[in-house]
Amino acid sequence: MFSDLNVFKTAYAMATHAGQRQAVISRNMANADTPGYKPRDIEAFQKAFENPGREVAMTATRAGHLHGEARPQPWAEYTATEMGDPNGNGVSLEEEMLKAVEVKRQHDRALAIYKSSIGILRSGLGRA
Repeated sequence: MFSDLNVFKTAYAMATHAGQRQAVISRNMANADTPGYKPRDIEAFQKAFENPGREVAMTATRAGHLHGEARPQPWAEYTATEMGDPNGNGVSLEEEMLKAVEVKRQHDRALAIYKSSIGILRSGLGRA
């Protein structure tokens, strides 16, 4: 009955995705004045999660990892659209702030899913 609780895996994946995307957004904001810097982003969680054709295998993120494939992470970064700033920098601080708020909401949503699932599980076990 409790051997495979996908709701916890999904909440974990959503929180991990939010953390990775927040790191990319903060890197974009830190380089807002760097000439020629191209903003980056990560594909939306829903798009990555709904991709049924993706194979799941161990991934080597460092050269020293054993038995893993050196391939992009599930949420690979990509270059976002450019705004055409005179110095060649495409970062818009306003857009990055809006993305940061969206990511915070996604992370809060993942925590809410996790907390409510724990509550349901506890009440099912008779431990409220």
